[in-house]
Amino acid sequence: MAATNSAPPLLHSYQKRPPVFAPHLSFVSFKKTQLGFESRISTTKLEWKGREEQWQSKVKRHGGVRCAAEGIDGGMFVRKRAREDGVGVSIPERFKVVFLVACVMCLCNADRVVMSVAIVPLAAKHGWSSSFLGIVQSSFLWGYIFSSVIGGALVDRYGGKRVFACGVFLWSLATLLTPLAANHSTMSLLAIRAFFGLAEGVALPSMSTLLSRWFPTNERASAVGISMAGFHLGNVIGLLLTPIMLSTIGISGPFILFSSLGLLWVMTWLYRVTDDPMESHFISRSEQRLIQAGKRGSPKKSSKFPPLHLLLSKLPSWAIIFANATNNWGYFVLLSWMPVYFKSVYNVNLKQAAWFSAVPWATMAISGYLAGLASDFLINAGYPTTFVRKLMQTIGFIGPAVTLLCLNYANTPTVAATLMTAALSLSSFSQAGFMLNIQDIAPQYAGILHGISNSAGTLAAIISTIGTGYFVQWLGSFQAFLTLTAGLYFVTTIFWNLFASGEQVL
Repeated sequence: MAATNSAPPLLHSYQKRPPVFAPHLSFVSFKKTQLGFESRISTTKLEWKGREEQWQSKVKRHGGVRCAAEGIDGGMFVRKRAREDGVGVSIPERFKVVFLVACVMCLCNADRVVMSVAIVPLAAKHGWSSSFLGIVQSSFLWGYIFSSVIGGALVDRYGGKRVFACGVFLWSLATLLTPLAANHSTMSLLAIRAFFGLAEGVALPSMSTLLSRWFPTNERASAVGISMAGFHLGNVIGLLLTPIMLSTIGISGPFILFSSLGLLWVMTWLYRVTDDPMESHFISRSEQRLIQAGKRGSPKKSSKFPPLHLLLSKLPSWAIIFANATNNWGYFVLLSWMPVYFKSVYNVNLKQAAWFSAVPWATMAISGYLAGLASDFLINAGYPTTFVRKLMQTIGFIGPAVTLLCLNYANTPTVAATLMTAALSLSSFSQAGFMLNIQDIAPQYAGILHGISNSAGTLAAIISTIGTGYFVQWLGSFQAFLTLTAGLYFVTTIFWNLFASGEQVL
């Protein structure tokens, strides 16, 4: 009778527990223990069903959920746990992170492009020659070449968040001071542009390392594609807005606008983003598990200085270095000289030159994202990483080489813009080639390897930017330099396919 008298409270307590998490319970002990209420269980099945429906309705209405990872939580509703388990989270946190990265990469390139357009009225004002234009254009690269390696090492040591934020703050400050320096003297202008490049050198290593920590391996190419789409759209925004602001506000207008946006981004970044998704207060537990499950060769912060002799002793490292150098050679020739090219070759005005120059970068943003999607698709379909990286890089070099050769035969600005659009669109496949390959072969030292390859690329960009000016002044046309650039694309493609690898070697 004692057992019978205690049955109703136990049954009442048991019925109060919603059966939605019943798989976590064991009924063995109830079956073995003769408490006297077994016969009543069958009569309550309909009540349980009704209670389950009420419970699920309550969960949807209040946004609450019980933590069932360890079994029963006593029926407590905890909104914090609801967020951690993904209930009510509409946009994954890693997508918000890549959006912020894409925004700052857009600013990164817009700040560069402002000078490519503003240099035309500055040259007219100060009487600069074509060769000196190349020196002014390349001054950005003087600082960039030194900060790439140092910035990459800092990213490996401290992570991308703080290094990225410091870099954006400093280059936004340099952008703000650029028109003041130009009014003071040419030496001041060269110095501030070199400082600007010094600050921007940390951008790509920070982006690469941060995205590799926030995205599983099978989504990394798409994430880089989105970020670099922002990078290329920065060219479009800079090329289109700068002439308008120069003609309405003056030379200071675009510099003030883009520097202000950079400072606003820094405040948002420091509040929202962490170096590792496991440290974030905004991410759900389910998303953390998804990221961790999809990691392969995830980079970790290292207190040791990376072994440079080991990095440079591997042929796959040199394949990346040469690919970066060739990519930057062609990229900066087009970035720095496109407005001048259309003005001098086809005699179009500054606003028209900006439109012709902007179209290729817009399509490059789209094609780069599509290249990332294609790369992830091929890897998920089972193709070897080495094959995918070689394929993407081959498209990224052979395509521009052929179109630049064809550009020598263009006779109208429309045809020239079409060929440049094709060249830049195809070159964006390099993002799914050598840029992603850095994380493949050396995940722990990706920052420093990216910095080394960026320095080589910057040196190539300095030579090509200055060399274009001298070639134009010497030969009176762009054709010879475009042919030389196409030849470099062909040679580097051969080296890449011989020695590149998608496997970890460091």
